[in-house]
Amino acid sequence: MIDLTSLLEALTALAAALLTAFVIPWLRGRTTAQQQESLRTWAEIAVSAAEQMYRSGGGQEKKAYVLAFLEGRGYRMDDEAVEMAVEAAVLDLRRRRECA
Repeated sequence: MIDLTSLLEALTALAAALLTAFVIPWLRGRTTAQQQESLRTWAEIAVSAAEQMYRSGGGQEKKAYVLAFLEGRGYRMDDEAVEMAVEAAVLDLRRRRECA
């Protein structure tokens, strides 16, 4: 059996680097600081709630829940910034789990 732990760690590190280098500066340029913080906070809450509600698998169900949650708070689902905030929240949650 092949151990994919190293590969997953490398991919997580790459995703974090790309997020830091490109996504966050782009997101900052499109919104005010208060809007960024609000979106980031709601995305983190939604992602954590989805993880609790859909413990086993269900990646698409989790994402649908998160997007519906954010839409209920006035964030447009066709907005790329929303998608990026959700992906950043998922990555952050995974990193926190690895450190725990």
